Amino acid sequence: MDQLRYPVGMQTFSDIIENGYVYVDKTGYIKPLLGQGKFIFMSRPRRFGKSLLLSTLEAYFEGRRDLFKGLAADSDDLDWTPSPVLHFDLNTGKYSDPMGLENRLIRHLENHERKYDITPRNDDDVALRFENLIAAAHEKTGRKVVILIDEYDKPLLDIEENKELYEKNQRILKSFFGNLKSMDRYIRFVFITGVARFSRVSIFSDLNNLDDISLEDDYADICGWSEKELTDYFTPGIRKLAEKRKEDFDTTLKELRDYYDGYLFTEEGSRLYNPYSILKALKKMRIDPYWFDSGTPTFLARRIKNMRIFPPDINCQTCSRKELIAVGLNDRNPIPLMFQTGYLTIGDYIPETNRYRLRFPNQEVESGFYEELLQVFIPDTYDPFSPFSFALFQEDLMEGRPEDFMKRLATLLKNIPYDDHHESTYRAVTFLIAVLSGTPALAEHHGYKGRSDLEVFAGRNIYVFEFKYDRSVSEAMEQIRSRDYAGRYALDSRTVYLIGANFNDQKEHRGLEYNIERIKG
Repeated sequence: MDQLRYPVGMQTFSDIIENGYVYVDKTGYIKPLLGQGKFIFMSRPRRFGKSLLLSTLEAYFEGRRDLFKGLAADSDDLDWTPSPVLHFDLNTGKYSDPMGLENRLIRHLENHERKYDITPRNDDDVALRFENLIAAAHEKTGRKVVILIDEYDKPLLDIEENKELYEKNQRILKSFFGNLKSMDRYIRFVFITGVARFSRVSIFSDLNNLDDISLEDDYADICGWSEKELTDYFTPGIRKLAEKRKEDFDTTLKELRDYYDGYLFTEEGSRLYNPYSILKALKKMRIDPYWFDSGTPTFLARRIKNMRIFPPDINCQTCSRKELIAVGLNDRNPIPLMFQTGYLTIGDYIPETNRYRLRFPNQEVESGFYEELLQVFIPDTYDPFSPFSFALFQEDLMEGRPEDFMKRLATLLKNIPYDDHHESTYRAVTFLIAVLSGTPALAEHHGYKGRSDLEVFAGRNIYVFEFKYDRSVSEAMEQIRSRDYAGRYALDSRTVYLIGANFNDQKEHRGLEYNIERIKG
């Protein structure tokens, strides 16, 4: 029986080690980090191991070598002399409150000030208190100070749509971080983590010696787990999951890979699994969207909709290295921020143009983001008991009932607000319904005479769609026939349906018109 203890949601290194939880050893990165420089920044998606990494560094800098017995750092030639450590975790806090960020910083400052017997003046702001704290910690211990700041950007991401509060929090963070450079003589090491590096909002403008390792090959695997790490540490758990699913080990491993693997942060790195989702899956003995369900990227989905990016096109966007690093939260283009927040990852590198082609990392993220995007198009429509549930759409397609599918779709489209009637909206919603119904789908599938709008493969049935907007159903059907979109399936034993549809946007006749023709089976 599997006796492994899974540290789901645990972010404190000492708790994991002392209580016998599984720890995937990343301590071999401590020595390279110390040689990297004094001021380091790294971005990784949420729940990807950043907090645990900082807790591990904190334990090292506190000189707690007993916790590292048998780990990679124990065999490295490291200086274990303790240093004063100032750890600020901004991952939690009520940042929608105008005083949320200041209150969070004040709480951390008070904890550290008590430790070093500091009494702040009433008129000192958080930036000045931080400056005084660094100097006092150094003076009272005679040692240079280590500063660890986790999820520095959470106070911005949480209030992205509140411009006034966003700008206020930006000013506070800029002032707070601005002390680090001026206090250099008291500092041994600084490590800052976050989801994104917002260089265009000048938070780090005063800290121009900050070394960003986010896209460095040497640190590609510092967070997240490679498949080797997964099988080295979790084979008993995977075997137990396979037994429950009545599958062999390799089949279950492939399903875990398809659902949770695929993150790539440099062109030379390894494909990485999401640690949070793996731990949850092995503890719960179910493959479900744990990471995506732990937070929703609503503002990113809204930007995709507002830019009218066709959902399949999200999976083939390209960006330069500069675009991936120099992200502005208020940039119109959401694609670079989708990379930094973990909703897109590097698919491949294009050396001729020095650009990265991005893609969804795995099934968990792709399905989750598409569902969030659909909710942005048609809010509050979906639940398991709705006549528009994905299960019912799937049954229509799997059982060869295209008429029922189209009737259901036509009714659903009537829920789109009147001021959002665009061809891009209709096409996007239809594609999202097909994909989220659990049926493989190809958008704009290229053939020898042209490309079809959508092809859906559901069991023994193939559906070939052509959509028009304020044109006619007959024109859509004629295009399917004249360009022979279904010709590629002439020798296929499955049943083939041709579906021509027109999104009529004339006010008195607004709605979906369609015609269906069964040509095989």
